[in-house]
Amino acid sequence: MRALPYENYIFDLYGTLVDIHTDEDKPEAWAALARFYSYYGAVYTPDELRAAYNRLTQERTANCRGLRRDSHEAFPEIEIEEVFLALFIEKGANVSKDLAVHAGQFFRAMTTEYLRLYDGTLEMLRMLRERGAKLYLLSNAQAIFTAYEMRALGLDKVFDAVYLSSSCGCKKPDLRFFELPLKEHHLDPVRSIMTGNDAACDIAGAKAAGLATLYVRPNISPKEPLPDADFVMPAMDMARMGALLSGEAQP
Repeated sequence: MRALPYENYIFDLYGTLVDIHTDEDKPEAWAALARFYSYYGAVYTPDELRAAYNRLTQERTANCRGLRRDSHEAFPEIEIEEVFLALFIEKGANVSKDLAVHAGQFFRAMTTEYLRLYDGTLEMLRMLRERGAKLYLLSNAQAIFTAYEMRALGLDKVFDAVYLSSSCGCKKPDLRFFELPLKEHHLDPVRSIMTGNDAACDIAGAKAAGLATLYVRPNISPKEPLPDADFVMPAMDMARMGALLSGEAQP
């Protein structure tokens, strides 16, 4: 079996390994969340709660440096549990941060229409691991959602290290975010490759950090021209992704 072309494999999560669709416009989700808040003395109408949520997130993301604010990323470089806590505080409810986390997770569950691995994801990652690769996750995501979703999907023990933007204070394509795994694990960029589905955040950001790149375009990728990546997949095909990353297939 031929040697792997890289030592370190860095992956995006949503749209790269995981297929997800969320809908924060669902009236029933806001009605359920308003009912949840009322249980603890924070009484909102659904519309009032939604307006307060949008205002608080906008206030906290006013100085964001990233380019994407897709719904599945949930305002990545802030800690979204602070918004859910502030919603209690604004109504005079004295609750713990743990309850705010549960409120956020309840809302995430209510607004997630599906969450699933792309076919062959675990097999592809295990193949790389068995051949000696180091695996890292670098995702614009909220820890209070993503850590639990990874556990539910069987991804929680797959990676050598996981970097989520909400825990790191910055997000892709910020060079600081890409440098975290490189510096903390002494990774050689020349021996490392980033795989992602976003031309601006994943591919341009990784190239600026000196990484090789693989771009894949699934159903949830931004509608934009194909980027100048080392490898380009115009559609999701996990078997081909594994073949490209392992050097078993040509671009």
